[in-house]
Amino acid sequence: MAEQQVQITDLDPQQLQEVKKQLDEELDHLTNSFGQLKQAQAKFRSCMSDIDELTPATTDKEVLIPLTSSLYVPGNLGDVSNVIVDVGTGYYVKKTRAEANSHYKTKADFVQQNLDTLQKTIERKQENAQSVVQVMQMKLQEQQQQPQKA
Repeated sequence: MAEQQVQITDLDPQQLQEVKKQLDEELDHLTNSFGQLKQAQAKFRSCMSDIDELTPATTDKEVLIPLTSSLYVPGNLGDVSNVIVDVGTGYYVKKTRAEANSHYKTKADFVQQNLDTLQKTIERKQENAQSVVQVMQMKLQEQQQQPQKA
């Protein structure tokens, strides 16, 4: 079945309001997704920074080790040349510092590509919403001028 395209100028104000509402909902969802991706990217970059801080000079340094998101226990750094990396879905892998940095850089770059794509989508949706608002304003002005002509 072929898709039919409808010009927004052919819609009545109520239909335009529905289109605007749908665009606003999509924009909210996309904006929330953008924020979540930004947080993930910041986490990956933070991991890279943390790995860079591991040097031979930090061997035996006392640190707090997270057991849960709110429970930490004291510990000492024993091996600063290897780290444990969360690779997702509850799996952890031992990697060298260089391998871990490469892993997190790859993830951060992937997220950046998604952010770039999402940013373009958000901009298009915002332009579409603005067009709908302009047509709604035009239609309302036309409705207000019609009684004056009669």
